[in-house]
Amino acid sequence: MSSASASRLAARFFQPRTPLQLFFTPRSCPCQPPPFFQGARWSHSRATKAPPRFARARYTAALVTAGAAALAVAAYSTPKMRFDAFATEPVAARAHTEEPVSSKPTVVNDRDSTLPSFRLEEIRQHNGTSEHPWVTRGDKVYDITDWVAAHPGGQVILRAAGGSLEPYWDIFAIHKQDYVYEILSQYHIGYVHPADLTDGKLAAEYIEDPFADEPERDASLKTLTDTPRNAETPGEALDGHFLTPNPLFYVRNHMWVPKVENGGDDHVLTIELPDGDTKQYTLRDIKNKFTSHTIAAALQCSGNRRKNMSEGSGRKANGLPWDVGAISNATWQGVLLSDVLADAGFDLPSAMAGTNAAKHIHFSGLEAYSASIPIKKAIDPQGDVLLAYSMNGEPLPRDHGFPLRAVVPGHVAARSVKWLNHITLSDEESHSQWQRKDYKCFGPNQTSVDWDSAPAIQELPVQSAITSVKVGDWNKDAAERKVSLGGYAYSGGGRAIIRVDVSLDDGKTWDQAVLLPDCISKDGTPSPCLGHAAWTWQRWRYEGAIPSTAFSQSQKRCTNLVVKATDESYNTQPESHAATWNLRGNLATAWHRVKVCADCAPGAVKNEP
Repeated sequence: MSSASASRLAARFFQPRTPLQLFFTPRSCPCQPPPFFQGARWSHSRATKAPPRFARARYTAALVTAGAAALAVAAYSTPKMRFDAFATEPVAARAHTEEPVSSKPTVVNDRDSTLPSFRLEEIRQHNGTSEHPWVTRGDKVYDITDWVAAHPGGQVILRAAGGSLEPYWDIFAIHKQDYVYEILSQYHIGYVHPADLTDGKLAAEYIEDPFADEPERDASLKTLTDTPRNAETPGEALDGHFLTPNPLFYVRNHMWVPKVENGGDDHVLTIELPDGDTKQYTLRDIKNKFTSHTIAAALQCSGNRRKNMSEGSGRKANGLPWDVGAISNATWQGVLLSDVLADAGFDLPSAMAGTNAAKHIHFSGLEAYSASIPIKKAIDPQGDVLLAYSMNGEPLPRDHGFPLRAVVPGHVAARSVKWLNHITLSDEESHSQWQRKDYKCFGPNQTSVDWDSAPAIQELPVQSAITSVKVGDWNKDAAERKVSLGGYAYSGGGRAIIRVDVSLDDGKTWDQAVLLPDCISKDGTPSPCLGHAAWTWQRWRYEGAIPSTAFSQSQKRCTNLVVKATDESYNTQPESHAATWNLRGNLATAWHRVKVCADCAPGAVKNEP
C-alpha cells in the first residue's frame, strides 16, 4: 500500500484501537473485516443505527465478533472437529448441532414485559433492502442495522433479514457459540407476537430454507452432498466428451446458489483499486465495451481423488470423498481481466514491471466466497484470465456462476470465483477462510498445522485417472485377457501432457497410451483448444491384454491396472498416496489404480485406490 493510500485510509477510518483490536484486525487496513472471513465486503454505506438503548460502538461489535471468528476458525483447523459449510460437511449432518445451554432460544413465558411484540407482517418489511434490517431467533426480534458492518461475513447476513437466522446458522455452525449469542443480544428489540407462534416458536412454513431455490441438476451427476450441492461428473462424460456438457460439469458449491434476475445484464461488478477508488460495470457494459475472448480450459477441484488418497494411504483425509470426477473441461467466453483493470484505471505497466504496490487480485462472489491470485497471473498477456459470461457457447448455468465468474486457467478451480461481484487489488492475498485456512497442503506427519506456514494452492500438479475399463471374457481370451482403458490427464500452469503410461500388472511393466488428437483441427474447423497454453485436459486410450502371470496367486487372483502421466516439464505423478497424504486430502495425484480380477464377469470392474 502506498503512503498516500495509507494516509487516505487512516484519515477516513482512524479510531482509538485497543491491543485486542490490533490483534484481530489485519495490519494493512483498519477497516478490513477480520482475517479468514473477508468473503463479502464490509459496508460503510449504512448511516442508520440500532435503537439508542442498545447501540454500541461499531468497533466493539467488530472486536467481539472477530474474536469469535478467530476461535471458531481455530476449531475448524483442528482435524478432530467436524467441518462446517466453509469446507465439506453436508448441512444435513449439522442440522442438530448442539447449542450451549445458556444460549437456547427463550419461550414466551420468559419474555421481558417492557419490550414490544411485533407481527410477522411488520418483521418481513425489515428485509435486506430496509434501512433497519431485522432478524428473528426463536421468538426474539433483533435490529441488526449496526451489526451488518461489523459482521465478518459481510452483508450475507442480510439474506436472513425479515425472517429467521436459524436456517443460516445451521449452515454456518460456527455461530453457535455463547459469545456470538452475546453479540446478538445487544440488538434485541422485542419479540414475535404470540399470535404468530406455534408452541412458542415460528411455524416451519415461516422459516426460509436457503436452498429452496436451487437450480435443477442432471440426475446422472454423482451427488456427494445435496445442500450445498457437490457432485461429480459421471464416468461416461469424463471419458466420452472432450468438452464436458454443461449439465454434466462437476458442481462444487460452498453455500447456496445465488439467483440473479432479469437475465443478469444489470448485474454489477465493482473494481476497487489500491488507493480505494472504485469503478463499477454492469454485465451489459462488460459485454459491449470490451473485446470478447474464448478459451478452452479444464477446472479441477483441489480435492479431486481425495477418496483415493484416503483408501490408498489407509488414513482418512478430511473433506468430501471425491473420486475421479471433480474435474471437467469447457470453453469459456468473456473479457480479459487485464482489459477491465486497465479501463478502471489500474497501472498495468508498473504492475508488469513489479513496481506497483498491488500484488494480488481478490475475487468475491455474491454468496460471500472469496479467493485471490497473484497479480502476475492476472495481467500476464499469455495467462488468459477471463471474466466469463458464457460456457460452451451458452450463458453460464446458475451452478457455474451465472451471470459472471472468474476463470483462471491452469490454477486450482477454487480461484475461479463464481457469481463474481467484487474485485479488489491489494498488496496481500485475500484474508478469506478459503485462501488462508483451506486449500493448502502439509506433510503426511502434520496433523496439527500452522496454516500461515504454507502457501495457498495456485497452479496444479500433474494428474491422470482411468475413467473407463472394459475387460474381455477370460474363457475366450485363453492365456490373456483383453482390456480397453480410457481416461484423462491434466497438468496445471498450461503445461501440456506429453506421455501417459499404463501398466496392467500393478506397475511391474509399462506401455504407452494413445493421446487423443482433440486439439488438432479437423476438416478445416478451428481447434477447440483455444488460448495461449495447454489449459485443457488430455484424453487417452489404451488397448492391451493382461497376461495370466499378472494375476496374483491368491484366491481372488486380481491385479491393478495403473496409469500415470508426465507433462512437458517432465513432472510426473508420485507412486503412492502414503507419501503425499495431507490432513485436508488436497492434490491427490498418486498413480491411479483400478483392480480387476480373473473371476470378473466381462465389463465388471471394481475400483480401487
